[in-house]
This record gives sequence, C-alpha cells and structure tokens, in this order.
Amino acid sequence: MLSTPLQRRQAVIFVLGWLAYASTYLLRKPLGVVKTDLEESLSIGKTQLGWLDTALLLPYALMQMLLGPLGDRFGPRRTFGVCLLMSAFSMATFGSWSNFWLFFLLLFINGTAQAQCWPNCIKCLGSWYADDVRNSMFGMFGTCAFAGGIMGTSLAVYLQTSYSWRSAFFLPSVIVATLGVLVFLFFSTPEEQSIEIPGKSQSTASSKSTGSTSWLQMWKIQMLPEVAVAVFCLKVVRYCMYMWLPMYLLNALKYTKAKAGMFSTTFEVGGVLGSAVIGIVIDRYFKGRSLAGTGYSVALSAVSLLAFYLTSTWGIVFNTVFMFLAGVFNCGPDSILGGSIPNELGEMDGRNAAAAAVGLVNGFGSVGTFLEGPIIGVISANYGWSGMFYLMIGLSGVGALAVLRALSIYNRRHGKIPDAIPLKMEDIA
Repeated sequence: MLSTPLQRRQAVIFVLGWLAYASTYLLRKPLGVVKTDLEESLSIGKTQLGWLDTALLLPYALMQMLLGPLGDRFGPRRTFGVCLLMSAFSMATFGSWSNFWLFFLLLFINGTAQAQCWPNCIKCLGSWYADDVRNSMFGMFGTCAFAGGIMGTSLAVYLQTSYSWRSAFFLPSVIVATLGVLVFLFFSTPEEQSIEIPGKSQSTASSKSTGSTSWLQMWKIQMLPEVAVAVFCLKVVRYCMYMWLPMYLLNALKYTKAKAGMFSTTFEVGGVLGSAVIGIVIDRYFKGRSLAGTGYSVALSAVSLLAFYLTSTWGIVFNTVFMFLAGVFNCGPDSILGGSIPNELGEMDGRNAAAAAVGLVNGFGSVGTFLEGPIIGVISANYGWSGMFYLMIGLSGVGALAVLRALSIYNRRHGKIPDAIPLKMEDIA
C-alpha cells in the first residue's frame, strides 16, 4: 500500500505526529482525575482546585498566540520536540510534592510548553501533503485529540486506583519524554530532507523568511480573525458539553448517574467520527470550497443542538441521535478551521508564519475553554438549562456566520475558495 519512499515517509511523520500530540493529553487529564485526592489528602479547597485548572489552561491559550512565531523561526521539529520534553520534565515530579503553589508553577510550565505542540505539529504535517488531500489528512489527524483524551483519562484512572494519585504523573511523563526525543530526531519537514512534494502549491513560505511576522500583523491577515472567532465559538460549546452535559442529564432529564455518564460520551464519540470524516467529505464534495463545507458543518451543529433541546423529553433514542450529530458537526470542523486553513493562510505568499497562524487561531479558541465555566455557571443560574442551551445554539450560529463571512471576503476578491487559499500581499489590511 505504501509503495513509494515518499508515502512511507509521510506515514512515519503522520503516525509519529499523531502519537506525540495524543500523548500531551497524558499530562493534561490526570489533574481532573486526582482532584478529589488533592482535596481529601492535602486539604486543597475547590476554589484552589479551580485555580489549578487556570494555571494549566490560561498559559496554554495565551502562549499559543504570543509564542507562535517560535516554530516559524526555529522549525517545527526542534520546537515540538523541546516542548514535549519541557512538558514531561515539568510534570514528572508532580506527585512528589504537596504544596499548592508548587503545583500551580508546574502546571503553568506544562501549559506553556504544550501551547506550542499543536501549531508546530500542524506546520510540519501540512508541509508533507499535496493540497488536494490536506483536508482529508487533517481530518484524520484530528482524531488524535479525542483519542488522546480517552487514553489520558484511562491511564490516570488506572495508575490512581492501582497505586495512588501520586503515581498518575511519572509514567505519562516518561512516555511524553520518549516521544519528545523521537520528534526531535525524526519529525522533520520535506525541506530538511530536500524533498519536493508533488501537487503542493509552490507559493508556500520561502526559505528566506524567518518567521518575523508579529502577533499584531497576524491579526491583520484577512480571514484569520473570522476563523479564530469560529474556533472560539466551537470550543466554548464543546467544553460546555464536556463539563455540564452530565449534570443536565441528571437534574433535568432525570437520568441515573451511570446512564448520564455513559450517555455524555455520545458527544465525544460523534466528535471522533466527525473529525475523521469531514476532511474526506470536504475534499470530495466541496473541492475548492473548504470554508463553505466547514461553515455548513458549524451551522448544522447549531441545528442539532436545537433539535436535541426541543426533543429532550422524547426519550433516549432521540437524545442519542441529536447529541451524536451535534458532536459530529461541532468537532468535525475543528482540525480544518484550527489546522488546515490557518496553516495555509500563514504560509501564503512566502510568509513563514504557519505555526504563528495556527497558534493564534487555536490560542484564541482556547480562551473559551477557561471562560466557559463562569459564563455557563452564571447563565444557568439565572436563566436555567434553557438559557445554557440557547447560548450554545447562538454561539454555534455566530461561529457559522464567522466562517461564512470569511468565505464572502474571499469571494469578493477572488471569486472562489481553493483548497490552498492563495493570499497576496494586498490581502493584508
């Protein structure tokens, strides 16, 4: 099947990148698993536990935006590899300490290090594939985030129950460090190996560029702010489903705890399928119109959420169908809007800024992950569960409008959206 040297190299890069990025969740998920232990054994209160979440998520969001040019300057292989090692070293001794502020510091370092993993992984992967299969590749690659989350939680639970909460960090750190070394040694770009990729646009970043595009200049690239807003909306909705759906099922629909826990994974299962399939669908049925395909998907996620809420009392079959579809259409576009499209926008017209563009879009989107909690808490307290769902539906609608606005911006200038979105210097406002 992998009959040529190029295909074998692409397979190695894809598998190594998939495993390496999935492994980052081995050092994100244990905190959620051991919170009860931290509260009971170290008397760390719920407010402090919330601040530990912030210590991880805040730098993860902000440093993606601020440190994005690092990968463009030093290369994705070095940056991704060093960040994995930094993440592993920061968490290897986490279980050996009992001090809140030391936990806060280690989690802050971990969040900062992991902030540059996704942008540089995407920068390297994008350089290996022809333009007409990029969406399919990024869609399949996006499954690593969902699979990594499942593996991270499962391993943490196993280590916690088999040994103790203090054992939930060292083994994952060893795994991440090992993959960090492999990435540093082998996760190279075609340029490093002097390989030309057939079917790849030659308007990508030139070797003369050193990733000097500033953070403010990145915001001036047309279509990039709209894509960032769409990713923000999608992430707020997604994390709302992760954090609040079980409680809604228990309190509003009167599910049992076991039934609510099992059903809440329906959204994630839909996300895995959506991520794997949407890139293939866009490449096949929306060839040259990537933004149109993702825009329709985001709009359908709003429709699915509305259908779920309106039929929520009709029984578990209807609940399962519409929540599954919501996961498909919400999570499916993530790797395209957060990977393929900003990667192209950052590389067009000789700008060596793919990692910075991907970091800006995903960093801005990740701001929604730590704003979601207080926002949904206030909305649900004042307007009930209906307020929460209508907010999620509204945000999905805003995300769809943001994507369609990006589409209209391009249509006004060029008449269509190709898979590799060609930008000229005049496209920078």
